This record gives sequence, C-alpha cells and structure tokens, in this order.
Amino acid sequence: MPELPEADAARRRIADTCLHRTIAGFTLGEVTHVDLPSEAERARLIGTQFSQTRRHGKYIFAGSKDGPWMHIHLGMSGSLRVYDDGDTPPDYARLTVVFEGDRRLTFRDPRKFGHVKIVEDVDDFIAAKGLGPDAMQIGDNAFAQVIGGTRGAVKSALLDQGKLAGVGNLWSDEALYRTGIMPDTKASDLGSDRIAHLHRAVQDIMGHVMEKNADYSQLPRDWLIHNREAGAGCPRCGGTITKKTVGGRTAYHCPDHQTA
Repeated sequence: MPELPEADAARRRIADTCLHRTIAGFTLGEVTHVDLPSEAERARLIGTQFSQTRRHGKYIFAGSKDGPWMHIHLGMSGSLRVYDDGDTPPDYARLTVVFEGDRRLTFRDPRKFGHVKIVEDVDDFIAAKGLGPDAMQIGDNAFAQVIGGTRGAVKSALLDQGKLAGVGNLWSDEALYRTGIMPDTKASDLGSDRIAHLHRAVQDIMGHVMEKNADYSQLPRDWLIHNREAGAGCPRCGGTITKKTVGGRTAYHCPDHQTA
C-alpha cells in the first residue's frame, strides 16, 4: 500500500514534470466505483496551471496559491504516471489531466481504492480531515506528546493519522524493529529516550526511502522490509521474524531483539 514516501515521490513527479502547464481538459477511463471530480469541478481547472505541490501525510495536492487544488489519495495501489501524447498510456487510467502540448498526467488505480477531489484550501482540508502533524515535519516535543502520551499500543499510536499523518503499517514496523520496541508495548510506558529514538527512526527511515524515490530494492539489506514474513531470519540478531495482531493490524517483529 502506498505510504508517505510513495506519496512524496508522486508529488515530486508532478512538481518536476507538470507545473506551469495550462490544463486543456481531462479524459476519463473506466470510472465505476471510483471517486473522481464531477464535470463541473473539472471545468474549474481548465485554463489554469498547477504552480505548487504539497503533501501532508499520504495526501497529495497540486494547485496554486489561491486554489482550487486537485487532491489525490493513492489508496491501496494507485499511482501517478506522466507521459507525452503519442506514448503508450498506462493501463487502469481513471483520470488523465490533458495539458496544452503533449504532456499528460494520469491517476492510475487498479483496485479503485484511491480518489481524486477538488478542494479549495489545503489547510482547511487537513483540519477537516482531522489529520495530525506530518510525520516528516513534527518536532521532538510534539512527537513526545502525541505518541509518548498514548496509553495504547505504540504501533497503534504510530498508525493513528489523527496523531501523526503519514506513517503506515510498513514503516511503523520498520521503526519499531530498528529501535527494539515491541509493537504492542504501551507507548506511555516508554521513557523519553526511547520515544526520542523512535522519533528519529521514523524520520530517518522514511527520509531514506524518499531519497531512494520509494525504490525498495535500494534499501539496506538489514532492514525488516526485505525479511518481513513470519519465519524469516532476522538479519540484525539472528532471531526469527514473527507476526501478531495489534489494534486490528498485522505487526511483523523480532521478539529476540524487540524486547522493550
């Protein structure tokens, strides 16, 4: 499932290839059960240009200072593809932005769990969704308050988008694996040093994935992601990777070195 690094890679794709191009229109693919802007909403963007991009957690935005903004959520398997007229368009294209000239931007969503919406103001949207601070922007004190002050399982706290926007199942497991913390440990039982370590791990891990443009094959071989299945060997301590359910979500961990 796309998480914050994938969302940021998609945002950068827009920023690098689609800004300051006039929107000439849109084309639709098979759209049954896909949440997309109405014809009237799409018409508001025709003749305008994307001049800015933003990301908050897993949410992507492209628009201009005064709006409106196109907001994209990738869902379970969505992606943004950029191509030029004459190239082979991607399959499972649900919505394509047609720019003047050859450039095209397509929302590809095989499983139809993503969506595209038109929003007036990004900050108002974030507030209305009840999203917490972005995981890559939150400071030490705020992280300690929202995560360290949680009486429930630390993994559940990391996944709560109202506390911290952008951490998903994959990178919560990776951060806990790196810091030696069991996923079902009560967050409020962790000392300030462990919380600070966890904060650094979350941002270091996702920052590294972002630097690699969310290409998992370029990640270090001792990361959990390469051994994230029950019964796999733990490259850090030689233990065995185990899974359990925490807060309704599957958590992969190594009980031999995740002991906190």
